[in-house]
Amino acid sequence: MDIQLKRGLLDVCVLAAIKDEDSYGYRIIKDMKPYLELSESTLYTILKRLETAGMLTVRSVEHDGRLRKYYHITGAGLRRIEEFKEDWKEILSIYRFVVKEEENE
Repeated sequence: MDIQLKRGLLDVCVLAAIKDEDSYGYRIIKDMKPYLELSESTLYTILKRLETAGMLTVRSVEHDGRLRKYYHITGAGLRRIEEFKEDWKEILSIYRFVVKEEENE
């Protein structure tokens, strides 16, 4: 898969994982596990990129004597999910065209 496409898909997946409630790294990985495998290093790279882009904010909370970072989606992050949904319609249309061509062979 094209690396830029995969990167964009993973960004949206992480945003979707925190869309309904704030979450932290381990829980995000656990919530995504039924759908895709994501390493901690990959997740934290994505989280930093999304924070820099203003799509999420971070707050630290003490938990069992340690600081745990909680991630919260912003309006920009919610808009990115909506943009993805619109983009996906076009991608599905292209996919149907490609599959149709293969079925006619």
